[in-house]
Formats: sequence, C-alpha cells, structure tokens
Amino acid sequence: MKWFKRLLIAFFSLSLLGVAAITAAYFYVLPDLPDVNSLKTVQLQTPLRIYSKDGKLISQFGEKRRIPVEYDDVPVQLINAVLDTEDARFFEHRGIDPIGIIRAATILITTGKKSQGASTITQQVARGFFLSNEKTYIRKIKEIFLALKIEKALTKKEILALYLNRSFLGNRAYGVGAAAQVYYGKELHQLTLPEMAMIAGLPQAPSAANPIRNPERAVARRNWVLSRMLEKRNITQAEYEEAINSPSTAKYHGAEIDLYAPYISEMARDYMIQKYGEEAAYTNGYNVYTTISSDLQLMAQESLRDNVFAYDQRHGYRGPAAELWTDTPLAKDAIIDTLKRTPSMQGIIPAAVMNVSEQQAQVLTSEGNTITLEWKGLKWARKFISDKRQGLPPKQAAEILTAGQQVWIRHNGKHWQLSQIPVVSSATVSLDPHDGAIRTLVGGFSFSQSQFNRVTQAKRQLGSNIKPFIYAAALEKDYTLATLINNAPINKPDIRQGTAWRPKNSPDIYGGPTRLRVGLAQSINVMAVRAMRHAGLDNTINELVKFGFDPNDLPRNESLALGSPSVTPLQVATAFNVFANGGYLVEPYFIDHITDGYDNMIEQTIPAIACSKPQDTSAPITDLDDPFAAMAEELSQPVTKQANEINTNNEFDPMTLSAEDNVCSNPNARFAKQVISEQTSFLITEALKSVIWGGGDWSKGTGWNGTAWRAAKLIKRHDIAGKTGTTNESRDTWFTGYNPTLTATFWVGFDDHGRQLGRSSWMANGEPDQISGGEAGAKTAGPGWNDFMNKALAGTPEHPVIPPKGIVSARIDLATGKLTRKTDHTTEFEYFVEGTEPKEYVTDTQQNGEIFIDNVAEDLFQ
Repeated sequence: MKWFKRLLIAFFSLSLLGVAAITAAYFYVLPDLPDVNSLKTVQLQTPLRIYSKDGKLISQFGEKRRIPVEYDDVPVQLINAVLDTEDARFFEHRGIDPIGIIRAATILITTGKKSQGASTITQQVARGFFLSNEKTYIRKIKEIFLALKIEKALTKKEILALYLNRSFLGNRAYGVGAAAQVYYGKELHQLTLPEMAMIAGLPQAPSAANPIRNPERAVARRNWVLSRMLEKRNITQAEYEEAINSPSTAKYHGAEIDLYAPYISEMARDYMIQKYGEEAAYTNGYNVYTTISSDLQLMAQESLRDNVFAYDQRHGYRGPAAELWTDTPLAKDAIIDTLKRTPSMQGIIPAAVMNVSEQQAQVLTSEGNTITLEWKGLKWARKFISDKRQGLPPKQAAEILTAGQQVWIRHNGKHWQLSQIPVVSSATVSLDPHDGAIRTLVGGFSFSQSQFNRVTQAKRQLGSNIKPFIYAAALEKDYTLATLINNAPINKPDIRQGTAWRPKNSPDIYGGPTRLRVGLAQSINVMAVRAMRHAGLDNTINELVKFGFDPNDLPRNESLALGSPSVTPLQVATAFNVFANGGYLVEPYFIDHITDGYDNMIEQTIPAIACSKPQDTSAPITDLDDPFAAMAEELSQPVTKQANEINTNNEFDPMTLSAEDNVCSNPNARFAKQVISEQTSFLITEALKSVIWGGGDWSKGTGWNGTAWRAAKLIKRHDIAGKTGTTNESRDTWFTGYNPTLTATFWVGFDDHGRQLGRSSWMANGEPDQISGGEAGAKTAGPGWNDFMNKALAGTPEHPVIPPKGIVSARIDLATGKLTRKTDHTTEFEYFVEGTEPKEYVTDTQQNGEIFIDNVAEDLFQ
C-alpha cells in the first residue's frame, strides 16, 4: 500500500504543481493578453469596391481580396471539409483539445520536433487575430488562454465564421468567399465537392498546396481532405471516388469586373482616400455606388473610340510600329514571343506582317492566329505627311505594308483592318438635367495610355460652345430670337484687347442684318460679338458665372464672345444643363451612395433638383439652422448625408431627407437655384434646335442649315438641341447638346495645346470625303456626340414642345423679324416672351430691301 500512497501523493503533488504552473503562466502572460471582446466587432480587411448605379462592379482596390460571408451562407460540405481537416472535435471542446495536446506532446518527446497539430480552430483564430506565427512556448501559452477566453465571448458559429473569413488561402485571397472567386470564379454555393475540398486544404499550406502554382501537390492535399471526409462519414464511397478522380479546374480569376470605367473609378477611389484615409479606404470593405449608368457608359466609350479612330484614319497611316525582320523571317515562336511583349490597347492588337499580295495581307497575332486583311481594311491608309497633308490613295497593299513589319490591327465590328494607336485625345461626359448626376464619363481614349482625366482636369478653350450663353445674356436684357443683328465686319475694335482685334466670320462671309436665331444656329462670329456688346461685357460675365463658370477663367474683353475662356468638359456640360432643365444650375455629382462591408448605408447623396419649390399648404417651415445645408441649398450643390447624422426630432432637417423624398412635389426637398428664367432657357433651346435642324423651307428655296445638320440626318428626332465649337486654328473642337433627359459634351484635341487638328481630304474608308477640309466641331467632335445620343435615346419617346407660361408665338417676316399677315415661304412662326413680340407689321417697302441696319452697337466701344 505504501507504493500506492506514494503514487497518490506524487499525483496530487504534480497536479498541484501543474495548477500552480498554469496559474503562474496565466498571470505571467495576463498583461499581454488582448481583449477578445474586440472580435465581436472586428473589421475584416476587405477591399474597396466601386459600382455603377445599377450595381455593376467597375473596379476593386486593396491588396487583400476578401468576400465576407455569414456562417449560414457557407455550404455544409465545405464546413465539414474544414472541420474534418482542421478540428474534427470543434463543436465538442471548449477552445483547446486535450487529445491533440497529448498527441503533440508525444511527438515532441519522441522526436524532439514541435507540431502545430494540437491547434484548434479557436486557437488559430486567436493566433490569426492577436499573435504571430512564431513557434515559441510563450506564444503557445498565450494562444491557449486566448482560445479559452474566445470560447466564452463568442459562439461556435461566430468563431468558425471568423476563421472562414480570416484565413489566407493564397493568391491574395482571404477567406473562403474570396478563394471561391479567385480559383473558380464562383459563388460559394456553386462549388463542387472537389472544389470545396481543395479550398479546405489550403489554410495550412496556401503556397505549397496552391492549385495554380503547385497543381500536383494541391490535388494530393485535396484528396487527403476527401479521405478525412470519408473517414468521418460526411461523404459516401462513391462520392469520394468520383471526387478524387476529377481533374483540378482551378485557374486564376481576377475581380469580376462587369463594367470597365477606369476614369470614374479613379475619381471614386480618390474621394474615399480623401474622406477616410488610405488604409481605411482600402481595407474597410466600402462599396461605392456611383451615378454611372452601365449601358450609357458602354455607349459613350464606344462612341468616343470610334470617333477617335475616324479622325486618326482621316489623317493617314503613320507607318509600322517596328521592323521584326528584313530578309530572313523569324521563327513563328520567336515572332509570337515578341508580340506578347507588346500589350494590346482598346481592341488594338499587335501583329506581324507575314506576306503581302496585290490587295491583301496576312498577319500573325500574339495568339498564333493568322488573319487576312482584305483591301477594305487597308485602303484607308494614305501616307501621313502632316496634320494638314496626306499622301495619295494607295492602290496596292505593297504601298502600305512589307513582310516583317510589326503593325497594329483591330476588328471594327465588320472586318479586320490595319490600325494604329491614335495620338489625338478626346473626352466626354453626360449628365442628368434633373439633378446633375453624372451618367457617363470617359476621360480619354485609353486609361492605360494616359490616366489624365480630361473631363475634370483639362481646361481647353471653349470656342463657339460659348455662344448660347452670350445670346442668353442678350435675351435676358431685351433681345428676341427675331431681333436683327448686323452680320457685317466689325470696324471698331475693342480697345481692351490691347491690339486692333477685328473678329471675322468663318468662313469670311457676311450676309447683313440677320435674325438672332440664325446667327446662333450658323455660329456667326460678328453677331455674337454684337450681341455681347448689347448685353454689356460686365453683365455677360456675370451671366456666365451664373452658369457655373469660374470668373477667373473669363477674360474681360470681347474675345469672350468667341470662346477664349479655357474650361473643362464637365463645366461645359454643367452649364448646358441649365438650358436642358429650364434654367436651374444643378451641380454635377458622381457618388450616389456608399455602404460598409455589411451593406449598411453610411453616405447618401441628396442633390439639389431642377424644379421650383411647391406651395406648402401646411404650417410654415422655419428657416434652416444648418449652415452647411443652407450653403449647399444656395449653391445648388448635392449634399452627402452620413448615416450617423440622424435627427431624432420631428423638425425638418435637410440632412435627414431621404433620396426617395427628394422630389419636386415635396416642399422639403432640396431645390436648385434658378439662374435664368424658364422662358430664356426655352428660347435658347429652340435656337439650338435650329443648329441641328436649320430652318426655312427647302422646297421653296428658303431653307438653311445649322452647323450640326449631320445630327439631324442620324438621330431624326426633334427634341435634341446642341452647339458646335471650334477654336482658332482648330486646336479644340466641341459638340455639346441635350434633350430633356440627357446632356452630353464631346471634346477632341491634342494634349499638346499648340498642335492643330489640321485638315483631311479623304474619309477613313478611302472614298471621297463628303466632310473634307479643316477639322471643326461639327466634323471632329460632332460625330461622337451624334453616335452616342442616337444610341442613348433609342427607344425613348420624343418629348413634345411645350412652351412654358409666358411664351407666345407670332408669325414674322423672315427678312425683317416683324409681324406679317402673309403665310407664304417668307414667313414662319417664332416664339417670344410675352410682351416682347414685335408690335409693327412689315411693309412692302421693307420686304424689298429697306430693312433695319444695326448701327447702335458700333458706337458702344469708342
């Protein structure tokens, strides 16, 4: 019995020593143990995602790819695969597994090697969130105590969800949601059994067992996971055999980008960094929903690219990108390797010319495909001499290409053709007239070529796009669309210019007294100058500022009337939006709302809308006491409402206004500032329709074209209005236009401000050019706008002309602008602000040529 007593004493002594050691160890590491309750509110590092208004993923930013998932959203078999592999008794133990510890201790005693086999999933969560991976005894002790504390603070499902979302699984994928997307391009519920087993085997060896880098080892690891599942009876023998015999289908899948719109995503990324800081923006899982319409954005990108290609081809072929060989052809594999080092751009791909025949050529691509370029894809390639000169039309393919050349090719939607990287630049943006939401934005031909966002950053001379605002100032004073302005050379220059500045028409033709409508529609320079003289320079500048232009960009001289200010395309579209919506300045915005990683709303933009405040029949509303909201109301800027800015009182507070409540019928909505009258907006719109549709009666010989007549031929609807714009020597070209639902501007020019767009004499298809000559707004920027608006408005109803209150119409004589009782081709109805319509009827003498001559304006700048 003595030996039993001694054994019992030894056992209790060792137990006491063990308890004492554990207690001592606990108090030793206690100061270093973090608060595990923080796991209840842990913020997983999730990338920033940018979406279109309709939920299409545009871009993703952040080093770690993570798609957080709830426990209940994880397939049961994936959970089984993870538990069978990592911690089969997870739902039975309380954070540590004594059996596993004994096994690890046995291995240590017998082999002298440390093992991680004793770590439960709870311990791995503790290590992953609070500790390093260093294999030391003190770290293991901390891990054990933390695991015990975690089990008390969280449920088993919460712990397992943290593990499933936190584990690094290779290729920047963190968590099973991201791994499913990265390796298989699938949602979790779409995974097959072998795919689940593959993911479950990754946590312990995300590099060594990576199915992309080490497919053989990954399959072996997968099959071991499947064997564990079979051993634990979570799959049948038949399921096991089928799964282990299935090939590995893993391959790298990038973020599932639904809509490539890099310029707007860069704007959103910059906003988030400025607002929340770089680390938070990239790791807190924010979802930014922009105002971009995915369908319209694709149309805008296509229209801009096609328009740039058309300009580029009009000006000739600049030659091959490189010479791969001259006499002795390279081996096919060597050619392909060389081509692969040249990235494609916007559908333009590198190719090598293999042989050239009479009117065709064969080229080899980097994919090893041989493509035949027929004559219809080659004949455009007149030799580029300068921006103003091109060579003669080619007759043979050998005049263009030689075997051994590296060239660019693209498919134009109909056939393959020879191409080249354009050097001209372009930008486009479109807005919703009602609230200023940016619907499309393309800052350049290619983001990979240049990240410079020309929509928001490029200030370019406005040219004749400024004229609607000049005439609006004249209308706001006392002019009408029927006012005669002398279309004659200006002999008294503006002395403020410092030189003898004498503006001329383009072309240098003058037609005498001409109605204001015609002067705007045909973009007659001297008439715009005279209209500004009538309104007054200072008053005109004030009017331009009302449209959102920066006063610092507006020169205080008469060149203003012809578009000398330099502004951005976004400023131009914003200003034209005033005409589209009835006179309201709605500030553009591009972020609709922002959510956090759990889809909780954290920001919502409440824009000022283009309508007048309705009469409120309820109790009067008190003045706003929020200075920021009051300022935003005054400036008609959109307000960004954050989720924590909630007013618990019943009093009106614009910061608690919902997007659904922000409508014209709600007296508490946010209303934009009206900067011109609805009547002036209507009259300018009617004149800008003449830019597209012209006027008069062609069958009677009195018809005339506006500068944008090509838009009418393509779009064929009468609710569109717009204005061309061309600067001196064609350095910048514009077309800006709208209908009641969409405003858009297109700009084309060179980033080199001094380079002219030049002239061309042949169209891209090699046929005689019907719009040959100098590049200008109608020819260079206009086709892009025409194509975009034709697509964007397709299938939408045409808006009828509904004159606002205070507008009347009267039949006028076309030559004099006076009232007439005739109804022949020399007359037509014109709109007027009530009270400004002509009071005098034309006489037979006036119809025969004795008409009003404007000589007052000549004396204003003596």
